[in-house]
Amino acid sequence: MNLPNRLTLSRLAMAVLLILFLELDYPYFKSLALITFVVAGLTDYLDGYLARNVYGVTSFGKLMDPLTDKVIVCAAFVCLTQLQHVRAVVTVIIISREFLVTGLRLLAMEAGKVISAGRWGKHKTVWQIVAIIVILLGIAVRRDLLGGMDPDFLQDYDLAFKILADAVSIAVAMITAASGWMYLSEHRELYLRHI
Repeated sequence: MNLPNRLTLSRLAMAVLLILFLELDYPYFKSLALITFVVAGLTDYLDGYLARNVYGVTSFGKLMDPLTDKVIVCAAFVCLTQLQHVRAVVTVIIISREFLVTGLRLLAMEAGKVISAGRWGKHKTVWQIVAIIVILLGIAVRRDLLGGMDPDFLQDYDLAFKILADAVSIAVAMITAASGWMYLSEHRELYLRHI
């Protein structure tokens, strides 16, 4: 269990903290949720860098790194949907894509092949992280900084934030769906032979 793998596993603990901070209604918990998610994103970059350049890539890391990313991203989108900042259809698209691509990878393993993360998959992950950070930042500002502001200003803020959150999350859902389609179409021979 080297340092990159420990950092990878730490994201599971951060996913639990993220859920708690978003679920519980205490002062500054939304800001703590934002900080937790940003730190998780930094550990994702750091464990990859350390594995490639210092410690070496392990089978455990190859398996767990993308899985822990999926856990924390899906946890964030589920919580944001419950808080009514992300539409349910967006979260369903994101989770469905992860299940479909994971299933495709299992089929590939049975056939003795490895499907590595492609360019679209990497873009998808980056934009999901950016979208979550933007939405968490908007929530943290509204809940932890603007509490005593003029009601008219808060109403305008809420409307602008709703439009922004919708635009960002729908764009990410489209990128996510496109990346899933790319994987499924590029490797269709893996599942077509089972139909």
